[in-house]
Amino acid sequence: MTTPFKRLVRQAACVLALAAASAAQAQPRDLLPSIPRGDIALNLLPVATGLAAPLYGTVAPGDASRLYVLEQGGQVRVLLNGVMQAGSVLDISTRMVGAFVPTSANDERGLLGLAFHPDFANPAAAGFRTLYTYNSEPIGTSAPTYAVPNGASQGYKNVVNEWKMGAAGVVDPATRREVISFGKNANNHNGGTIAFGHDGYMYLALGDGGNANDASNPPPGGHIEPGGNAQSPNTPLGKMLRFDPIAPALSAGSLNAPSANGQYRVPADNMGVAAGLVPEQYALGFRNPYRFSVDTANGRIIIADVGQGNIEEIDLLVPGGNYGWAIKEGDFAFNRVPGGAAGTGARSPGSPAGLIDPISGPLGTLEYDHQDGISITGGFVYRGQDIPALFGKYVFGDLALRAAPTRVDGRLFYADLETGLIREFLLPSFANGILPNGLTVHGFGQDAAGELYAMVTNTPASGLGGIVYRLTLAPVPEPATWAMWAAGGLMLMARRLRRRG
Repeated sequence: MTTPFKRLVRQAACVLALAAASAAQAQPRDLLPSIPRGDIALNLLPVATGLAAPLYGTVAPGDASRLYVLEQGGQVRVLLNGVMQAGSVLDISTRMVGAFVPTSANDERGLLGLAFHPDFANPAAAGFRTLYTYNSEPIGTSAPTYAVPNGASQGYKNVVNEWKMGAAGVVDPATRREVISFGKNANNHNGGTIAFGHDGYMYLALGDGGNANDASNPPPGGHIEPGGNAQSPNTPLGKMLRFDPIAPALSAGSLNAPSANGQYRVPADNMGVAAGLVPEQYALGFRNPYRFSVDTANGRIIIADVGQGNIEEIDLLVPGGNYGWAIKEGDFAFNRVPGGAAGTGARSPGSPAGLIDPISGPLGTLEYDHQDGISITGGFVYRGQDIPALFGKYVFGDLALRAAPTRVDGRLFYADLETGLIREFLLPSFANGILPNGLTVHGFGQDAAGELYAMVTNTPASGLGGIVYRLTLAPVPEPATWAMWAAGGLMLMARRLRRRG
């Protein structure tokens, strides 16, 4: 008698044959090996549902009970001891009218970043009860600190705003102070994260300004030639910025010079302090570093830079480093021809000299191609206690597996920063080990204990499809389940190959 396990194995073999036939017909161009599933199984525990488009979670110093969750539509929500509270502690949705379309699932603007000052809990410090948002706004009556290059038209700006939180835990809207802002004429490549490093300074990663190839067609538009914005020292776009956001009047003893707009100070050791350069820049050569995070154990800053046509990458921030875009995409050469043909070329680790490639180790490089995703969603280095095997590894995701007809099959991964290996999490509670119901991965959160949360949704910022999942340990699947997963995984592979044909 044939056992269920043997039947599943036979089914998997049939699907493998179909996949091979499809591959022969489609002949996809695979630049890198597919990411295999690893040996860490997760249970995704839904701690909040019915949100719209949650995309980031962080904590305030001195408060271990609250995780502050960002809604792209403009709200800061509170997860108190694992329970989502009604209402919000800050709602800036009205500030974003005209600079964000909440009904569009493809709008990359909105409320993107949140950071609490390191001295948030210190009543004797200027940063007491101080927090910052990074969000999109209309130009309004306040011109951007940095306009779009070449005097090109600008439709909105991205702003770092400072706020004060009252004793009752609610932000006072009247305390808003604009710290720094950046004009934009493309709706994409906005970056998104603001965070304080272990040195006490704020870090902000900006995209290259938008559009393909870090170029305008026709040039020059909003991109500097030759070479594009990310390689130009004369614009903050495509850079990691570093500054002290406290008003200079409150830090009179600082040796750092006030900014040109008088709203913050610029560290004297920034690479951009030299004459003629944008002084806030700390590193350059990024395309769209949507998410980066600070390792709480050692202060290392890990950046996930979204690729263009082929390569998604994970980088380690180095002061003054040049991460290659648009000369390279990952550790591949990139052919940038404004107004003409462009694309990923041959793999060239270490060349040209002076450019920093993605993190690598003896077993691999932390990059992947678009057979495994379309847009990397950076996360955090795990420093919790619930999943011992994950300690010290970088947890991240990808928005979705494909761009059209709809974005579905968001995936979760972990990377070993020492060996250079990437593995996909096992998700035994979901069919085929992938997120259900068309959910896509938009961000992550980290609580005071170092535990992590995945922010997913299948609706735009006007919907109710958002979920906050807490990552918890699950048992590794039994052999029969592995066979079912093999069949499901091979069917998924066949679908991918057909789409690439």
